[in-house]
Amino acid sequence: MQSFVYAANPVRVIFGSGTLAGLPDEVERLGLSRVLILATPQQAQSAQDLASRLGARAAGVFAGAVMHTPVDVTEAALKVVSELGVDGLVAVGGGSTTGLAKAIALRTDLPQIVVPTTYAGSEMTPILGETRDGRKVTQSSPKVLPEVVIYDVDLTLGLPVALSVTSGINAIAHAVEALYAKDANPVVTLMAEEAIGVMARALPGIAADPHGRQARSDALSAAWLCGLCLGSVGMSLHHKLCHTLGGAFNLPHAETHTAVLPHALAYNAAGVPAAMARIERALGTADAAGALFDLASGLGATMALREFGMPRDGIDLALELAMSNPYWNPRALDRDGLRALLVHAFEGRRP
Repeated sequence: MQSFVYAANPVRVIFGSGTLAGLPDEVERLGLSRVLILATPQQAQSAQDLASRLGARAAGVFAGAVMHTPVDVTEAALKVVSELGVDGLVAVGGGSTTGLAKAIALRTDLPQIVVPTTYAGSEMTPILGETRDGRKVTQSSPKVLPEVVIYDVDLTLGLPVALSVTSGINAIAHAVEALYAKDANPVVTLMAEEAIGVMARALPGIAADPHGRQARSDALSAAWLCGLCLGSVGMSLHHKLCHTLGGAFNLPHAETHTAVLPHALAYNAAGVPAAMARIERALGTADAAGALFDLASGLGATMALREFGMPRDGIDLALELAMSNPYWNPRALDRDGLRALLVHAFEGRRP
């Protein structure tokens, strides 16, 4: 018998097609009257559209979210929150916007409604990663867990294939590491294996027909499960490395996860045979690390960190940061092994 602890996060989830139409009802259900809509600069128009839907309940728009949740952007948004007398947040977009909403909620405890348009999954977690002075620090707090998540498949139909692929692999990374987490449990294990398989099958379908609703629906539901995994158990080497690389070199989030995942999995593989068996079963392969590399690269993803602007001498900095910040991992952190991992990811080699 396996003893375990499973803590369910209390998030109201609305999933389907056209579900965004229910946003005003959700705002009213939470008793909000001065909502601030958050977005990236690229999705400013989407935020304005949501403000129009909400009418008098929309206090304004802040379209300044950027990746890695830098503290100075959060501080700028907090000034707007104060000036407008905001009593709730609506975040539309991917992980950057969700991260900003969480950072504001951490400091104000304002309720959040998140409308994801990518497969980031962070909307289902009480986890926040913030960047200050080139260092990304992660923490967990119930304050940052959104109250409501509205998944509308329609909003993902226009997500470019390239971003769909890297966002989907990023989601798979959550489920992969959940399978060998220190606090893994049977509930999360079921969700993780299912999510890996569904996402891996959905991404080629999206590449073949970007507007195909079934593949888009499958990917979004898989991302939901991956996010639940991320929010339920601890992560390991892969996520720690990606946070280090993203914070130190300002590398794109999903693309970095995509490039690193096959190598982090190959590094840990020998120490987690049961998890590897589940990942291989989900992917229909005997070589999980190679299959993830082939899936991503075969759908056009860039697999070399150097292509994102990471300098070669950054390998040494990333290695030192990783070794100086101890964390649990199923395989001990070995300097030579980590260096080889980083070199392979930097050059984009197949593991």
